[in-house]
Amino acid sequence: MHILLTNDDGLFASGLAAMYRRLTELGHVTVVAPAQPKSGAGHSISLEPLVCEKLDITGKFSAYSVEGSPADCVKVALARLIDDTHGPVDVVVSGINHGANVGVHVFYSGTVAAAMEAAFESVPSVAVSAACDENFDVHAAADHGFEVIRQLLPLHAGDVININVPVLSEGNPKGIVVVPQSIGGFQENFTVSESKLGQIIFEYTGGRHRDPHVTPADTSSLRQGYITVTALHFDMTNYERNKSLSEIAWQLKRKQAGGRS
Repeated sequence: MHILLTNDDGLFASGLAAMYRRLTELGHVTVVAPAQPKSGAGHSISLEPLVCEKLDITGKFSAYSVEGSPADCVKVALARLIDDTHGPVDVVVSGINHGANVGVHVFYSGTVAAAMEAAFESVPSVAVSAACDENFDVHAAADHGFEVIRQLLPLHAGDVININVPVLSEGNPKGIVVVPQSIGGFQENFTVSESKLGQIIFEYTGGRHRDPHVTPADTSSLRQGYITVTALHFDMTNYERNKSLSEIAWQLKRKQAGGRS
């Protein structure tokens, strides 16, 4: 099996090394990750040239460093970086992320975006994240994430599976649950200060997710101590609303000669 491993915390994040250590049990792992942390980058891509170099992370692995976003890493890896030495990529794993990616955070997450980018190319993918605190055990979190991945295989083309590990300092996970993504949003918090020039500065400090409209959901189940598994998809079409929109007798107002309508 050929696995492409990436993340959004950057090439030197401990979560990437912890995930690499376990994934090598399944096959060959190619690492292509952002040169700098890109948390919250979402599905951004770079339009400027991407600087890439191969590095030896002493005692851990060799990897490609990309001066770009997580989505950039997957794009350039699948299109140009990976040769046929180890065969085509069978699955993309993104993580393990330092911090959960559940609820609406999925839309901001570079971790999830990297996995979604693989789905664009019909390559199955898994995003792995962990809720963390000051006592975060990244190796234990990676172990739990790996065990879920192992049970998921084989995946189907275009699969995007979002895995989240609960805070482990509160005890071992209570189990593994398959739940929908919460769309309840979260309580936005900002601190406000003023610069020396009199400018107002807003600093985002996050916030707790509001209770989901449907339970169980990824946010609530993670808080309860469960590992959550959620299948995602990049098709954002609202088919029910599209159906109602198609019933409108649409008319196009045409302009007359001379530019008047």
